[in-house]
Amino acid sequence: MRVVIAGGHGKIALITAKLLSARGDSLAGFIRNPDHQDDLRGAGAEPIVVDLENTTNGVVSSHLRGADAVIFAAGAGPGSGAARKETVDRDAAILLADAAEAAGVPRYVMISAMGADANTPDDAADEVFVAYLRAKGAADDLIRSRTALLSTIVRPGQLTDDPATGKVTIAESTGRGKIPRADVAAVLVAVLDAPDTAGKTFELISGDTDIEAAVASLTS
Repeated sequence: MRVVIAGGHGKIALITAKLLSARGDSLAGFIRNPDHQDDLRGAGAEPIVVDLENTTNGVVSSHLRGADAVIFAAGAGPGSGAARKETVDRDAAILLADAAEAAGVPRYVMISAMGADANTPDDAADEVFVAYLRAKGAADDLIRSRTALLSTIVRPGQLTDDPATGKVTIAESTGRGKIPRADVAAVLVAVLDAPDTAGKTFELISGDTDIEAAVASLTS
C-alpha cells in the first residue's frame, strides 16, 4: 500500500508512518519545514516539502499519483490564531481531497476533532477554539460529500503521549475522554485495512476493546 500523510511531521503522523513502514508499506509525508526531512526518513517515510497553505491542486496531485490512500494529519497547532484554523484545518484538508480526486486516490482518512461542527455557536468556547471546531466540521462535511472518495473521519478525544494500550472505545458519540497518540495511530492503520469503514465518522477514546475488534464493530 502506498500512503501519503499530510502533516507528516506531527506526532501521530510519525507514529503512523513507523507502523506502516514496519510492515512494508510505502510512505510519504508532506512537510512544510525542510529541516524535518530526516525525522520522516527515520520513520520510514519519504519527505515531500510542500506548504499546503501556499500551493495548488496541481502540485499536490502530482505527488499523490500512484498512492492508494491519503491521511490528513495536519493542523495549525497550538498558539495559532483563528485565521490559520481556516487555512490549515479547513482549507488544506479540502485541498488534499481535491488533489486526491484529481490523482485518482480512492481512500481518504481524516484526523478530525471531537465536537467538530461547522455550525458551532459563538458562545461554545473561546474564539479560536470555536474557529477550530468550525473549520474541522466544515472540512468533514465536504469530505463526506465527495462520492469519489472512500473517506473515514476519526475524531479522537484529548491526546496524550502515554504509551499505547491497544484498547479503545469507538462510537458515534463516546463522551469525553483521553487517548494516547500511539493508539490513534494504530486505529488509523486498522481503518486503512478496513475499507468497509468508508463513509463512517466516529469518536475515539481509550477503552477496553482491542483496536481491531473496535474497528470491526463499525461495520458489523
